[in-house]
Amino acid sequence: MTSEKSSDLNSQLNPQLNPQVSSRLTTHEPVMLNEIAQCFTTVPPGVVVDATFGLGGHAKAILKANPSIQILGLDQDADAIANAERMIADDASLRGRLTVRRVRFDSLNTVLEELSIKEISGALFDLGVSSPQLDIAERGFSYRNDGPLDMRMDQRSELSAADVVNNYQESELAGIITQNADERFARRIARAIVAARPISTTTHLAEVIVAAIPAPARRTGGHPAKRTFQAIRIEVNKELEILARTLQIAIDATKVGGRVAVLTYHSGENRIVKQVFRSSEKDADEIKIGSPYVHESQLGTRRVSRVRIAQYPSEQEQTQNRRAKSARLRVIEKDLVGARG
Repeated sequence: MTSEKSSDLNSQLNPQLNPQVSSRLTTHEPVMLNEIAQCFTTVPPGVVVDATFGLGGHAKAILKANPSIQILGLDQDADAIANAERMIADDASLRGRLTVRRVRFDSLNTVLEELSIKEISGALFDLGVSSPQLDIAERGFSYRNDGPLDMRMDQRSELSAADVVNNYQESELAGIITQNADERFARRIARAIVAARPISTTTHLAEVIVAAIPAPARRTGGHPAKRTFQAIRIEVNKELEILARTLQIAIDATKVGGRVAVLTYHSGENRIVKQVFRSSEKDADEIKIGSPYVHESQLGTRRVSRVRIAQYPSEQEQTQNRRAKSARLRVIEKDLVGARG
């Protein structure tokens, strides 16, 4: 990625940063920051994709830890892109080393083709919702703060939480609440939501969910609405639908010695990541066809190996950073077993 190409991309960004996002920059705590930075200190020179750029905390730490790499940041959130533009404007050391694009991460293939990047040195996926999205009531992600039922990570998307809550059939609602959140009271919650329509605010939805859950169950496991809000958010943003194929694209595009790291926050994400990583280990003799990135280093037999690293945040971090409590880190490294010919 040349500095000229980086400048061209950065000039297209929206420089208007939401003031509430700006206020979060000094207090935002990226999950497992040191562990993530350490993951990428040994990768070969080149481009590391931060597929969920957010406020850029992980990206800056990775750049600092490894001066031989550049970061390609992807995010569908306009606030994240505006923040990235401000970062580049304020820090000269990032110019030529950080490029960002406003896309959902399943557009990774397209972005790599546009930038003529034939292989990458690694990729990071920090899944789930970001702290600013939760903290800004108007984004509609939080069951604690009153706001409109939105939950769109990409504000250009048509489907919102209001559409899901007010238009889905009861059986559809029960299905996504079960599948996306492992909520054992999914049917009761779905029935209550349909009966309470129309629902237009996050606090109204939270009240309906809480009332639908038996009293003894409300007293354990955190806020009673947490899992249902998670399930609706996943449906709105199609998070699980796009994860497996995007991980495979990233693995296929990664050069030998490169790494793919994923932070998950709930069982649905973790199951998918575990399955994709295991599949990549098993298919050692098979060249993947899901991605066009088959480069010279793939002429040998390929496999990936799991990197031994702390899988969970420290107790101290879990105490200081609420979001870290449910985090799990998985990392694989691309290996070349043998060359053909």
